[in-house]
Amino acid sequence: MDKKLLDILCCPVTKQPVKVLSRDKLKTLNARIAEGSVRSYGDEPVRAALTEALVTDNGERIYPVEDGIPIMLQERGISAREAGLK
Repeated sequence: MDKKLLDILCCPVTKQPVKVLSRDKLKTLNARIAEGSVRSYGDEPVRAALTEALVTDNGERIYPVEDGIPIMLQERGISAREAGLK
């Protein structure tokens, strides 16, 4: 993820800055996705494993990155608490 892009991105809901989700947490999140137990804020099941994700500074919200593009839409966000990461 481009550092300059990270410096200007923020959560569309909380306005908190975001950072790249650590590999350990991404691995845990993908395990939960494989179990079928992760839903987005739009109440849709997250079916595909993530190769990269961004998380708010407070660690509450996760946003997928697809093909290098951060998907900063409220309904596509994932609750870190619901995903077992907080």
